[in-house]
Amino acid sequence: MDYSSQADAAATATAEYDRLIARHHAMRLRRQLLSPAAPSGPRSGAGPGRDGREDHQDYGDQDYGDHDGAADQHLIRRELGAVAPLADLIDRLYAVMFRRRPFLRPLFPASMEFQQAHLERIFHHLIDHLHQPADLARMLRQLGRDHRKLGVRPVHYAAFEEALCAALRHRAAERWTQELEAAWVRMLRFAVGAMVAGADSALTEPPYWHAVVTGHERRRPDLAVVRVRTGEPYPYRAGQYGTVEHPTLPHTWRQYSMGCAPRGDNELEFHVRRTGPGGVSAALVEHTALGDRLRLGPPRGSLLPDGDARDLLLVAGGTGLAPMKAIVEQQALHRPPGRRVHLFVGARDRSDLYDWQSLSELGLHKPWLSLTPVTAGRLADAVAAAGDWREHLACVSGPAGMIAAVRSELLASGLPLERVRFDRAAYR
Repeated sequence: MDYSSQADAAATATAEYDRLIARHHAMRLRRQLLSPAAPSGPRSGAGPGRDGREDHQDYGDQDYGDHDGAADQHLIRRELGAVAPLADLIDRLYAVMFRRRPFLRPLFPASMEFQQAHLERIFHHLIDHLHQPADLARMLRQLGRDHRKLGVRPVHYAAFEEALCAALRHRAAERWTQELEAAWVRMLRFAVGAMVAGADSALTEPPYWHAVVTGHERRRPDLAVVRVRTGEPYPYRAGQYGTVEHPTLPHTWRQYSMGCAPRGDNELEFHVRRTGPGGVSAALVEHTALGDRLRLGPPRGSLLPDGDARDLLLVAGGTGLAPMKAIVEQQALHRPPGRRVHLFVGARDRSDLYDWQSLSELGLHKPWLSLTPVTAGRLADAVAAAGDWREHLACVSGPAGMIAAVRSELLASGLPLERVRFDRAAYR
């Protein structure tokens, strides 16, 4: 099958899934209207429901505010060796879930590699922060809002719990105990309760936006600037990121920062570097043309805080330039009086400054803006040596190693930790 045929087939599958989810919501609303007196509390266990279909734990009505996370954290950590490595536990979990619930497989991308790695990071985060339920719940509510674009419903979480229990029993073997399984289930139900609450709080927000490609510039063999226009306003702020789904890879989403300030014509741009064969980035760089349709997940992140009028230090590496360019554009439109902006852009050489012409044009006749390309030595060293940044607000974006190096230098120079901003979620 050639690329265009794959795209057509994937687009058809996505459209069919969209209709399926819409029908699901309509039927759910119909049941609620026809059964107003139905009990709202959760039913324990699983069994046949009133309509003869299998019933599951009702996560949407759960309250886990009294969950003793510290005790469960201690037990899970103590017995983690029984189910480790987590990658193998997750492999087993998905194998069980897809064997018992094959209708769930189309909800997931064809390649499960990224999905499994993502779930492993979530499990580690849950275990490490289970003793801090308030902070953990905030993160999970945001995750629940994001999962709306995948069409995830509470019944899917019930199937996930069932598969997790089976995987725990298989991996732990003779070390399995009811106490261990119960601790994992409580952790999962705490997470799911917060995620469902987050999804419910975003019912007035679209789960995703349709966008049409209006521009595609190949700046380098492995890098493209992609412009898209949404059919309705996409409510983001400069410095935020969103997720993108390509029609050839349904249910596979990749995070990218917006590379421009919000515009009245609903057009925005993404800077995309292909990091390997396959995947959303490769599809956006190599297999995207004008008129192609993409889907965008809700905007997220908070790189530039509201209400802070300090001078800005912006440091970008690679396609981490995108949110910095958006912030500069936003400052050109709405800048606190007297604010100065310093932008450092790291690159291996001049040819690696893929968007320098646009930056130079943006910087014309703006005495409040200074642009500094760094093509030799460490970017972190160049920034640290260029001035006294202790009274500035710093925003850093790019590869993880670069962020860590710049952050370390700025903290060593006396810039307070709370004024060094970066988004952990936006991987580049």
